[in-house]
Amino acid sequence: MSSYDYDLFVIGGGSGGVRAARVAASLGKKVAIAEEYRYGGTCVIRGCVPKKLFVYASQFHEHFEDAAGFGWTVGQSSFDWKKLVAAKDAEIARLEGLYKKGLAGANAEILETRAELVDAHTVRLVKTGQTVTAKTIVVATGGRPNPHVALPGHELCISSNDAFHLDELPKSIVIAGGGYIAVEFANIFHGLGVATTLIYRGAEILSRFDEDLRRGLHEAMVAKGIRILCHDTLQQVSNAEDGLVLETLNSGTLQADVVMLALGRDPNTEGLGLEAAGVAMDERGAIIVDDYSRTNIENIYALGDVTNRVQLTPVAIHEAMCFIETEYKNNPTRPDHELIPTAVFSQPEIGTVGLSEEEAGKRHSELEVYRAQFRPLKATLSGRPERMIMKLIVESASRKVVGAHILGHDAGEMAQLLGVTLKAGCTKDDFDRTMALHPTAAEELVTMYAPSYRIRDGQRL
Repeated sequence: MSSYDYDLFVIGGGSGGVRAARVAASLGKKVAIAEEYRYGGTCVIRGCVPKKLFVYASQFHEHFEDAAGFGWTVGQSSFDWKKLVAAKDAEIARLEGLYKKGLAGANAEILETRAELVDAHTVRLVKTGQTVTAKTIVVATGGRPNPHVALPGHELCISSNDAFHLDELPKSIVIAGGGYIAVEFANIFHGLGVATTLIYRGAEILSRFDEDLRRGLHEAMVAKGIRILCHDTLQQVSNAEDGLVLETLNSGTLQADVVMLALGRDPNTEGLGLEAAGVAMDERGAIIVDDYSRTNIENIYALGDVTNRVQLTPVAIHEAMCFIETEYKNNPTRPDHELIPTAVFSQPEIGTVGLSEEEAGKRHSELEVYRAQFRPLKATLSGRPERMIMKLIVESASRKVVGAHILGHDAGEMAQLLGVTLKAGCTKDDFDRTMALHPTAAEELVTMYAPSYRIRDGQRL
């Protein structure tokens, strides 16, 4: 009989932690999982799921406008913020219940408490003060928004967490940041009728994405009425009689009802007792792990955003399944972080997988770039001046498609399928041999027969 209370103790009830706990318990292991807030983690409770629901809500005003071009007469419409928040809360509660149901069904012990490490095998349950022991420990506590404490007035600002629980929809908002969280919320609030300004220190939003998509989205957002201030930062936020006053580096004084800081996320490691257990962390507080998600302490693993590898929910789940293979199935398995499909649920949407043109140019001596920009069929009758961009990056010698990038409706859905294609190692010839499905936007991916241009040694030809 084991000398430990549990075979596995998981700290953190997000997607990665829940998957590790549930599957280990289903294998007959004695498992406990502790979560101090709500089960489901960032994605389900205060991240991608409620955000996507808000994205849907924010699109309806354009749907109503577009309907006229197709012969529909739509009456006067109005929006109720409180109804949206209540409906979102009900759905999140349902999903949280499913997470708990799955754990309970696998006979994992569900603990609703903060858990902190005492040593490499001992965990303290903060709510009761009880200590328990475990042979193996997984830390999957995720991340949290960076509060940007260096900004005077940061305490007057909200984070993406708070955006889901505002009592009232503001009339105006300034969002600081240029990553996907900032961009998505700028589109959400604008779509719900809020005067929206995005302020970002960089030269262009979405710095890690392909340049064509970044520029295309920027132009589309500005055309919709979103104000974007690049090469600029907030210097101070203070209260005023009618809202908040913001001092910027280059754009003078701004006013807004709400200021959101979307300036990156930090690993949730503070106060977890990692130092007491001897677990190594980097300068940002992220847990350092090897190729198999094991920390420097042999029996302690870390999964998901707390490791600051790739901050995406499916990645945390994948890392959890690799942990199960490694620890419990005698099949050491490294998480595969290559060719991860990614979406930005902006308006228009971005879907991408593989290398951007800039990245590919650094890795490969010669490339072919296939690019199409066109007006989608729906826009011909709606009259909306939107454009879609589709782009394939091909390594010339092997003809292998090393990057695929889309800006437009359902880009995320297409990127998921392209993820299979690129993971399988398909070449441009495979794309060319594939019959087009007409009329669709996606048919452009298999009908771009001639390269738009070539790149050799980083230079466009």
